[in-house]
Amino acid sequence: MRRRVIPLVVTVVLVLFGIWVSKHTYWTDVQIPTPPKGEARANPFYAVQRFAEALGARTAWDRALAIPPADSVIVLSDWHWNLSDGRRIALERWVESGGRLIVQGDLMGDDAEFEHWSGIVREYRKEDDAQKAAHGGLNPCHRLREEGNSAADGLADAKLYWICDFDEGSALRTTRTAAWALRADEGIQVMRVHVGRGNVTVINASPFQYRAIFDGDHGWLFVTATELRRGDDVHFLSEQNHPSLLALLWLYGRPVVLLALVLIWFALWRGSVRLGPLVVASQAARRSLAEQIRGTGQFALRYGGGEALHAACARALDEAAERRVSGYQRLSAKERASTLAELTGFDRNSLAAALYHPGLRRSHELRNTIELLETARRMVMERTRSTHGTS
Repeated sequence: MRRRVIPLVVTVVLVLFGIWVSKHTYWTDVQIPTPPKGEARANPFYAVQRFAEALGARTAWDRALAIPPADSVIVLSDWHWNLSDGRRIALERWVESGGRLIVQGDLMGDDAEFEHWSGIVREYRKEDDAQKAAHGGLNPCHRLREEGNSAADGLADAKLYWICDFDEGSALRTTRTAAWALRADEGIQVMRVHVGRGNVTVINASPFQYRAIFDGDHGWLFVTATELRRGDDVHFLSEQNHPSLLALLWLYGRPVVLLALVLIWFALWRGSVRLGPLVVASQAARRSLAEQIRGTGQFALRYGGGEALHAACARALDEAAERRVSGYQRLSAKERASTLAELTGFDRNSLAAALYHPGLRRSHELRNTIELLETARRMVMERTRSTHGTS
């Protein structure tokens, strides 16, 4: 009975659990946004560009600074303000002539010159206060009160706007009169000041990149910060994604690169191996007998240490002595040296060392030995000729 009861109880429990799950759950379709593709994947301003174009503006994402007309809008993000003095001065003059400049997020590098020119300074809070503000709640969006413009400053019915992901550890202040601002409990997070005939707006966040335009009241913030009007030209500039070194060389130094490639090609062509000589090679003249003898001697001296050359010279001297002295082959080495010394007048010991003890000689010593043997051979041959002539 136990073997039957236990499986039955387990089956009943599983059935009851399945009934409970089916009554307390339901199936529904959930739309999950697909990751961006094409230009939306590479362009961080794709969404805000489509938003601005829907409002009647013309937009462009520029990889390099090209100063637009004075009535246009430039939105800077992750920008090096002090990278080039010429570029910085051009932006400043453009704003002073009537341009509208929006800076979102932090400027890269030292922003002291920007703060001095615009009058907008970013102040950082103490580390303890910043940590308390960061951990004060899980909601990344905060309500900001509008100041300036047409807002009811200081009134209880001043309109509030939701702005997300701003830097809670810092706030903005100005040494000038702010034309418009958005204030949070942590301080001013958005501020506009007039510079010349134009204006500069600094946003202590990056609400116009990727999908951030759909968060909070970022659409309203974009229209208000840019003072967008139908027909405006809005240019987005960012140095977050740096082009490669080769791309920069081709962009800014194309003539130099082309000239260098031409010079390199010419140098390779000039130093390359040709298929044949430029002119027909002239027929080499025949070598003289003396050149042939010297070449053969140099070859014998270079390969084998000159042993073959010494043996040939010693053999030639013995053959010459055989013609002059009968029974020369039966003489001992000492007697041969004495006989050659009588015939030539050379020292007997020098002749014996040259003939039978060449040893390990250097090249100049071997030359002297061969010269001695050859001179002795010629003298023996002269004696032989003179003897035959007398007979």
